[in-house]
Amino acid sequence: MKPTVYVTRNDYARIGLDLLKEECELTIWDEPSPVPREEFMKNVAGKDAIFCSLNDRIDKELLDQAGPSLKVIGTISVGFDHIDLKQCRERGIRVGYTPEVLTDATAELTIALLLATARRLLEANKEAHTGGWKSWSPMWMCGTSIKNSVVGIVGFGRIGQEIAKRLVPFKPAQIQFCSRSDKCLTAEELGVTQIPFDELVETSDFIIVACSYNMETANMFNDSVFSRMRPSTILINTSRGGIIDQHDLIHALKAGKIRAAGLDVTTPEPLPLDNPLLHMSNVVVLPHIGSADVETRTEMSRITACNIISGLKGVKMISEI
Repeated sequence: MKPTVYVTRNDYARIGLDLLKEECELTIWDEPSPVPREEFMKNVAGKDAIFCSLNDRIDKELLDQAGPSLKVIGTISVGFDHIDLKQCRERGIRVGYTPEVLTDATAELTIALLLATARRLLEANKEAHTGGWKSWSPMWMCGTSIKNSVVGIVGFGRIGQEIAKRLVPFKPAQIQFCSRSDKCLTAEELGVTQIPFDELVETSDFIIVACSYNMETANMFNDSVFSRMRPSTILINTSRGGIIDQHDLIHALKAGKIRAAGLDVTTPEPLPLDNPLLHMSNVVVLPHIGSADVETRTEMSRITACNIISGLKGVKMISEI
């Protein structure tokens, strides 16, 4: 008999689902939206594998419900904070993810979000549509230039490094970063400077969050940090919403502790429509589209399926946590 796989939504790119169908029996939540928890719990029992996304919480309760037959989890994401890895290891469940394929797409989106926020593009577009554009005006809708600025990157893994490479043509005075590990050789190659986090938040005109989300980074941007940033600083986050304390961010923006924020990730996702961040002219909010180009999402689906198939066969995955 073919192994069984539970797929948590029906709108993953077809290439991954088609690959799985050749090797496995699939049960699919037949909606283009996250599977409800109750439905997930009901259908995961007895399955050999799960194809999931960052929307799907894989915790002890769900693993207990799945039972001892579960051998593999494939998540179509680079982040894996939605999966209880400790429980998976204790049960011998292999976990695959998609860390490298989305690097370029996320770096591109980060630069786009930085430019949109710094140059007030969405705010200006709204004025053009609602009658605020009366005539050319010398200081109206003026934003902030990257040229001659100091850009700080928090986290300097694959995505952080690609962001730095894309920043160079904009001619900042300095690109600096902080990282948990020593990246001196990489910094020298790229012409950037590694500094402590405290120094970075105090000296950067732009701060880009590109670190992973974990116990150490949760709410690392809080009121204490915002109070040490320049009032002219613009904060960009394309990593995970939980790295920023949103209550403190809202307060910092209202109090003028920082100039603006560009967010591709929030807590929760989606934001409630009455959330203050959605009604501030100096905030750009995107619906978590960092890796959202067709080629990248298609390849992520393929890799996730291949990880699951390899895991079920007991061979090396493309990318395993």
